Amino acid sequence: MLHTPRRRLRAALLAAASATLVAATLPSPEPLGIGDGLFPQLGNPGYDVLEYDIALTYEGRNNKPLEAVTKIDAWSNRGLDRVNLDFTHGKVRAVMVNNTPADFTTVGEDLVVDPPANIPAGSRMQITVTHTSDPRGPQDAGGWVRTRDGLVMANQADAAHRVFPSNDHPSDKAYFTFRVTAPSDITVVANGRRVARASTGEQASWVYRTGHPMATELAQVSLGRSAVVERQGPHGLPLRDVVPVADRDALEPWLKKTPAHVTWMEEKVGRYPFETYGVLIADARTGFQLETQTLSLFERSLFTSGTFPKWYIDSVMVHELAHQWFGNSVSPRTWSDLWLNEGHASWYEALYAQEKSKRPLEARMRSAYELSDVWRAAGGPPAAPAAPAPGKKLSIFRPVVYDGSALVLYALRQEIGKAAFERLERTWVQEHQDATATTEDFTHLASSIAGRDLSAFFQGWLYGKKTPPMPGHPDWRSQAAEDGAAE
Repeated sequence: MLHTPRRRLRAALLAAASATLVAATLPSPEPLGIGDGLFPQLGNPGYDVLEYDIALTYEGRNNKPLEAVTKIDAWSNRGLDRVNLDFTHGKVRAVMVNNTPADFTTVGEDLVVDPPANIPAGSRMQITVTHTSDPRGPQDAGGWVRTRDGLVMANQADAAHRVFPSNDHPSDKAYFTFRVTAPSDITVVANGRRVARASTGEQASWVYRTGHPMATELAQVSLGRSAVVERQGPHGLPLRDVVPVADRDALEPWLKKTPAHVTWMEEKVGRYPFETYGVLIADARTGFQLETQTLSLFERSLFTSGTFPKWYIDSVMVHELAHQWFGNSVSPRTWSDLWLNEGHASWYEALYAQEKSKRPLEARMRSAYELSDVWRAAGGPPAAPAAPAPGKKLSIFRPVVYDGSALVLYALRQEIGKAAFERLERTWVQEHQDATATTEDFTHLASSIAGRDLSAFFQGWLYGKKTPPMPGHPDWRSQAAEDGAAE
C-alpha cells in the first residue's frame, strides 16, 4: 500500500509515453477524398455507408442553426485508424464510434474521427455525430435553401456535407431515415415514405424512410407551411406534392399532370423505380430545378411568373422525373459520368416536347449540333468535362452535359436504330437499378445490344474535342466549323 502512488505515477508515465508514440506514428489529420476527377477532395476511402439516420430539430426560424444528430452505419473495407467524413458549415459537439466517445478534429471540409480502437477491415461500425446544421450563409453554396417560410435542401453536386456529416459522393449510396422535430404548424416532408408522426401540442415529430439506397446529393427535407396533395399514379403508385398553402389551388393544373408524366416515362423505359414520387414547389430563388429522390424540387416562379410557355414547363417536369431513373436509381460512379444523368433527362424532356407539344426533336438536335463544338471548347467533351471554375462548383452543369449529351444519344439512335436504342435504355435502367454505373458500363452495354463494337463511335462522340459527323445527316455543320471556314 505504501508504494501505490509510485506505481500510479509509473503507469501514468507509461501511458503518456505510449500516447506520444502512437501520435508520432500517425500522420497529421488531413482531408482525404477518393480522387474524383472533378471533386478530388469529395468522398472518403476505407468504408461504405449502409445507412444514415439523421435527427433534426427545427425551431421555426430558418436563419438559426438546427440541432442535429447523424448516425452513420458503415462497413469498413480496410483497416482504419482514422475515419474521415465530409462535413463543413456546422459545429460538431461530440462524436461516438460504436457507442464509445471518440476524439475528432476538422481539417478543410473533413471531420476526422479518431476511434478509441482501430476499426478492422470487414467490420461494421456506427459513428454518431452530435452537431448543428446551419442554414445561414451564401444560398448559392448549396445545402439548406431558405424559403419564404422555411427550408429545403439543394445538395447537388457536393453540398450535402454542409447539412450533415457523410461520405458525400454518389458512388456511396445508402438508405436514409430522417427524424425531424418541428413546431406543429410546420409540415415536414422528406425522401421516401412517412412512417411515423406524433404531436405533443406545440411540437410534432416526423419520421421518413427511403425504401431504396440514395446518393447524399439527392437528400431532401422540406420544412414550411405547406400543403401536401396526395393522389395515385399508375398501378397505385403513391404520389404526394408539396406546395405553399396559398398556392394549392393555383398550382393544381400542374400537379395533376404527374400521373400522366409517370405513365409516359414508364412506357419509354419501364416501371418507376421508387416507392413514391411528387414535386416540391419552393417559394425561393434557386435558379434551377433539382431531382431530389422521390421528391423533385422546383422553383415556385417556374409555374407562377408567366415567363415560360406551358409546353416548356411541362417538359421540364418530365426532365426531373426522368432523373429518377437516370441519375437517382442509376447513379454516376464519378462526377465525370454526369452526362449519363443530364443527357438522358434532356433527351426525354425533348422527346416528350415532340410527342406532346409538337416541338420537333430533330430541330432541337440540329441546333445542339451547331453549337456542340462551341460547348466542347468551353467545357470539355461530354464524358471528359473540364473541372469546375474556382469557387463555382455548379459550373460543371454546362450546356455540353445537357443538350450536348442528349445529342450523343440522338447520334447513337441514328447509328444503331430506334429499336436497339430503346432496348438499350430499358436494359440500362434494369441492370443498374439501385446501383452506380460508369460511362464504360454504358458503352459496353450499347455495343452488346448493337451486336458490334461501338468503341470508335463513342470515342469521338464522348471524348473528342470536335463533334463527329452526325449519322444520317451529312449536311449538318457545327458553328465553329462554319466560323473557321469563313476565316
